Amino acid sequence: MKVSKKTILNLLLIAFLLSFFVTPMGYHGKIVLNRVFSFSPEVIAPNEESRILDYNWKLKNARWEFFNFEKSKGNVVFINFWASWRLPCAAELKSIQALYDQYQGKMDFYIITDEEREPVEEFIKENEFTFPVTYLIIGEKAPLAIPEPPASYIIDKKGYIRVNKKGIADWDNKTIYNLLNELIN
Repeated sequence: MKVSKKTILNLLLIAFLLSFFVTPMGYHGKIVLNRVFSFSPEVIAPNEESRILDYNWKLKNARWEFFNFEKSKGNVVFINFWASWRLPCAAELKSIQALYDQYQGKMDFYIITDEEREPVEEFIKENEFTFPVTYLIIGEKAPLAIPEPPASYIIDKKGYIRVNKKGIADWDNKTIYNLLNELIN
């Protein structure tokens, strides 16, 4: 029995598609696809922005020490809610790392998870991320809605929410850099 080129190509295509579901290559392929289809978040128009008035929010840092969000009052702030087990979050964090590399020391970053410390540290180390991880204290009063991850906010020095993005976004782009440069200066 002779096998045609078309049959061989179809079998290869099926094997490739199956690899997305049963191999580690599939996980990395899905991350790449998520990155390809993530776009810059929209900046909220000045007359439509809401404002944070109460910065009293207890969180934990990477050393598992309590601190208060009030220390960021008067600063430009980037907040991202994420989970290591959510594929869109894993895809988005690379652009957040690029944003952090560009703006660390110029603004405050809160990359917030509600997971346990050990899996988070393993995930951060495996992906070579250097941004600061913040741990959410479930049930603690927060100045913002706590959305399902991934979700992010950019807050200006006066507490106005300039970006409120639910879902994956590309944070390493000119639109966001222009906004942050404007807010920081």
